[in-house]
Amino acid sequence: MFGLFNKKPRGETITLSIDGMHCVSCSMNIDGTLEDLGGVIESKTNYASGKTIIVYDPKTFSLEKSRKAIEALGYSVS
Repeated sequence: MFGLFNKKPRGETITLSIDGMHCVSCSMNIDGTLEDLGGVIESKTNYASGKTIIVYDPKTFSLEKSRKAIEALGYSVS
């Protein structure tokens, strides 16, 4: 309604540029894969902008694991 019930996830945020996406399914695959990784609280990917915003727990998050997971799906991270 007015955002009263929308809780913002707690954690740190990083934005990654991703090349190779061409549809909404691409972004959904990336989000699902990232959210299955330890330390990732939330992932929001926009294929049109080529960006992924990751909210993470700095104690357990691994940027390298996230990069490898995205690259395993066939996309490149810059």
